[in-house]
Amino acid sequence: MPLALLALAIGAFGIGTTEFVIMGLLPEVAAEYGVGIPTAGLLVTGYALGVVLGAPVMTVLGTRISRKRMLMLLMGLFVAGNVLSALAPTFGVMLTGRVVASLAHGAFFGIGSVVAAGLVAPQKKAGAIALMFTGLTVANVVGVPLGTFIGQSAGWRATFLVVAGLGVLGLVGIAKLIPEQPRPEGVRLRHELAAFRNVQVLLAMAMTVLGFGGVFAAITYISPMMTGTAGFADSSVTWLLVLFGVGMVGGNLIGGRFADRRLMPMLYVSLGALAVVLALFTVTAHHKVAAAVTIALIGALGFATVPPLQKRVLDQASAAPTLASAVNIGAFNLGNALAAWLGGMVIAAGLGYTAPNWVGAALAGSALVLAVVSGALERRTRATGRRGAEVQADGEEAAAEAVDAPEPGRVTAAHG
Repeated sequence: MPLALLALAIGAFGIGTTEFVIMGLLPEVAAEYGVGIPTAGLLVTGYALGVVLGAPVMTVLGTRISRKRMLMLLMGLFVAGNVLSALAPTFGVMLTGRVVASLAHGAFFGIGSVVAAGLVAPQKKAGAIALMFTGLTVANVVGVPLGTFIGQSAGWRATFLVVAGLGVLGLVGIAKLIPEQPRPEGVRLRHELAAFRNVQVLLAMAMTVLGFGGVFAAITYISPMMTGTAGFADSSVTWLLVLFGVGMVGGNLIGGRFADRRLMPMLYVSLGALAVVLALFTVTAHHKVAAAVTIALIGALGFATVPPLQKRVLDQASAAPTLASAVNIGAFNLGNALAAWLGGMVIAAGLGYTAPNWVGAALAGSALVLAVVSGALERRTRATGRRGAEVQADGEEAAAEAVDAPEPGRVTAAHG
């Protein structure tokens, strides 16, 4: 794998850290601005919505410049948003800084996926995408706990300044390591939008929403579930999330490796296993050791779907992949928001803190159904194409025989 992928991984590490670290700093932020925890939670919601909306908008704006230059601009926007958050005098300015930073998220991973895939041989594309996403997964193992520690020790503003520094490091790495790539000729917005007429692209994005949504249905409520049901102390939630992050790292690398070999079978296995594990979590959540193991498995199986889903979109939208790739990143965040909302509904209905696990299992199972449908449609298309090729070949053979055959009543020189 080329060293240029390291620059993308560093940028992904910074983005992953700023996305998730706020969850551990909400009490400190709420206390400083004098707002309640639900209001402070808008910093999470605002970021997620910024990703969903920013992914297509920023990608469209970037169609007029080279991908390398656009990645540099996105990292600059990310740095500006985090600096604004760190220096924000009011909650409204803080929220604005979060949204500004989030606008870079979807487009960075979308364009970065295209760039990463273009840096390697065709049979290594999913592995290259997985390596870039490793920065995001490692952020949950290292960046988020470290950022939380810094925030609780030196103040939450220091955390966002450190994250801004990571963004600067990623920006320099992109400028120095990623080769200059001219803007693809003939790329127009209508070409990028044409990809969304492909039913396979839409199915892949729906799988992204439902499959990864299944993960967040459970993980969003991991703190009350583990303290209220499994009996863990509040201080244990941090290392449980580290276990989740470790699972994410392993699953991401495994998903990238096997997606390059058998993409759809990898999706069938990972989504099916994820649905089963999430359903079992309603039982294992009552036992400390079993719960810890299950959390790691959810992280592994959930992120094992990321490289194949992203590569699936790139493959099916190969003629104009950039916008589709970025929108698929937004689909991950849309799934997160949808799953968190559904999980909150079942808890509010009095079904208990483990109820979101059933929601997650249902979402992952639905994604598996869509994967099976997508695979069946692809096999049917291939079969139709083969039959068409055979019919065409038979027709050409018959035409050639007709040309070679002697005309009726004509005597050849050999028989003359």
